[in-house]
Amino acid sequence: MRVQQAPFDLAAELSGFSQNSAAGAQVTFKGVVRGDGGLRMLEIEHYPAMTQKALEEIEAQARRRWDLEDCLILHRHGRLQVGEDIMMVATAAKHRSDAFLAAEFLMDYLKSRAPFWKKEHFADGERWVEARSSDEEALKRW
Repeated sequence: MRVQQAPFDLAAELSGFSQNSAAGAQVTFKGVVRGDGGLRMLEIEHYPAMTQKALEEIEAQARRRWDLEDCLILHRHGRLQVGEDIMMVATAAKHRSDAFLAAEFLMDYLKSRAPFWKKEHFADGERWVEARSSDEEALKRW
């Protein structure tokens, strides 16, 4: 689990991920800043100690719920341009069901509960991103 300002190389991250021969399934998700509605930049803020603790707790919860061989959460902060990578989740398990479910669970948590604050920047101003009801609905299944 890492939170960093610098860009990451997905291929490099995955080349070192889960060399465990018991893992028959790996699932990877990468989130990217999309340019909806004229978005020019996304600014992500966080409190490092709070974020570290929250992400460690959610990873531990995923490991308790599913039979994971490995797990990686990587999230960026700072000013991100449209098209830049924001985050990635990778899970490895003996069977695909555990890998997929754990990855979805982690992504839903990161989207709606992880302590990151996002500000969208447009040509005519900026606004803080508020919680979306669809993100809250996604969490209810867990």
